[in-house]
Amino acid sequence: MPSGYDPTGGTGFPSRQTRNAFARRSCSNKKMERDDIIKNLTAIVPWPYPDDGAETFIRQQLEKIAAGEEDYQWVLVVRFGDGEAIGSINFRPRSDSAKGNRGFWLAEPYWNQGLMTEAVAAVNDFAFKTLGIESFYVCNAASNEASRRVKQKTGAEFVGDIELLHHSGQTKSEKWKVTRESWLGRSATSSA
Repeated sequence: MPSGYDPTGGTGFPSRQTRNAFARRSCSNKKMERDDIIKNLTAIVPWPYPDDGAETFIRQQLEKIAAGEEDYQWVLVVRFGDGEAIGSINFRPRSDSAKGNRGFWLAEPYWNQGLMTEAVAAVNDFAFKTLGIESFYVCNAASNEASRRVKQKTGAEFVGDIELLHHSGQTKSEKWKVTRESWLGRSATSSA
């Protein structure tokens, strides 16, 4: 990272770094604007997806944060890449929404490289070690096998099926629970 670089833009917004990725607060990127990604997202994401959809989504999330909503939004970039956003993670610690507390998406060229698993692990550390949360829920479209694998790799326990509307028309979703005890126990075991 360049000397003097402040990934928070002076805001103090918590950044996260992993071996291969860096999560920061702002974004401008066309890589995230693909129908094959959007189809697995819940109906909260605009459809049809506008040209500036990624920027608009992140801006709306940041406006909620600025208005006092407890909502954490990270934009993912490849750590030693060109600085372009490749994905996003949102964490809502106090949300009681059916869609859960955390959502994510990743541009297709970066699938199957473990980047989202790394980023989710960093957010889990933030949730349990920094915020002190005891547990939270996450969901995915039942047909989204990649999202399911990320949950399995990051300590989520399957709770059951629920109904959530996705842009693909699918409503069957999977609900998972991530607990402080299982995550911190898993982290201690993997570092031993």
